[in-house]
Amino acid sequence: MARALGLDFGTTNTVVALAEDDDARLVEFTGTEATGAVFRSALCFWEDEQGWNGVASEAGPWAIAEYLEAPLDSRFVQSFKTVAASPLFERTTIFNRQMRFEDLGRLLLQKLVRHAGGQLDDRPARVIVGRPVEYAGARPDEALARQRYDLMLREFGAEVHYVYEPLGAAHSFAARLTEPATILVADFGGGTTDFSLVRVAAPGAERRCVPLASTGVGIAGDRFDQRIVSQLVLPLLGKGGQYRSFGKVLDIPGGFFNDVADWSRLAMMRNRRTLEELRKLQRDALDPEAIGRMIALVEEEQGFPLYDAVGRLKRALSGADHAEFAFEGGGIRIAADVTRADFERWIADDLVRIEAALDAALTRGGVAADAIDRVFLTGGSSLIPAIRAIFDRRFGAERIATGGELTSIAHGLALIGAEPDITPWEA
Repeated sequence: MARALGLDFGTTNTVVALAEDDDARLVEFTGTEATGAVFRSALCFWEDEQGWNGVASEAGPWAIAEYLEAPLDSRFVQSFKTVAASPLFERTTIFNRQMRFEDLGRLLLQKLVRHAGGQLDDRPARVIVGRPVEYAGARPDEALARQRYDLMLREFGAEVHYVYEPLGAAHSFAARLTEPATILVADFGGGTTDFSLVRVAAPGAERRCVPLASTGVGIAGDRFDQRIVSQLVLPLLGKGGQYRSFGKVLDIPGGFFNDVADWSRLAMMRNRRTLEELRKLQRDALDPEAIGRMIALVEEEQGFPLYDAVGRLKRALSGADHAEFAFEGGGIRIAADVTRADFERWIADDLVRIEAALDAALTRGGVAADAIDRVFLTGGSSLIPAIRAIFDRRFGAERIATGGELTSIAHGLALIGAEPDITPWEA
């Protein structure tokens, strides 16, 4: 069988797997900064005469290392997948260089290939790309996202196919099963939560897996991060404050605060127009020091340290009843004890919407909860106790399976690519 490549381009991480016949293996990256098979979906740019148009760049964990070496002289971009379907995003300016979504994505893939130690030098016959069931963002444009993905991937493989991400995870999980089963896959990514129902035949069947239904919702790990930032950080940046305009005292619009809480948009705020608007707001604000802290957060490239602090808090609360949130940068210093109950209260409305998407998958597939043999949870947010509790309550802990939270989608996508006919899987 011709070689196939499974690409899980995620909001937070990107993972690649290669398949020959019925076997698939993850691509392990090489070098001092490598983190196994997980490649952070991040880019760092800095001015360098030897770079293209005077700008050099890195991606993945190497982007993080470059940023940490000189944060004030670089631009760090992460979670940009969340704008794939947004007609509001056209391009961002990085050191006077205009970059569209597909430019960022193509650069990420070029760096990923270079850090794969030759494993990806040969162009694969098939590339199977995971896509969310529902794209993130308000009023997402699916056709626009596909157009941008096509441009991003045009040099990556000769034949590109799109498959829902949870179906990739389902195919990976099916490889573990020794008996027929109806399975539910719940994929908790950075930008979206997706569900797929799949009927799995016994090993050796001509067609091992049959997809039944898929649903999704644009809520996942990044939204949970936004809730934390909204509660602990934004009040210090002027959220809920007021400003003077033509003799009136008005509430500060929420747009700037929404941008700060969204990692993909925070990275884009460091531009002349936005900073000029913030300085004008600072002059008119009743609490100018708070707006000054927001300006410093943006100008001093504090997005990654803030993101890192939020991630540490979430991971800690997955294993303990309370944890400390600690962040210092951009003139802001926060040390707060946060309980798991606090966090679960902040994301309660999000959990309701996630559970509604789960119900929609069962309804669309015509499968009752008690007819589900196994539930496979994947993605980093599947480790959050409040998430796990939904499935324990609905299906019973004995039917829940986990493992390969960051790698199962790419592994399964590669297996799909090795099949003679992948048409039934295409989105």
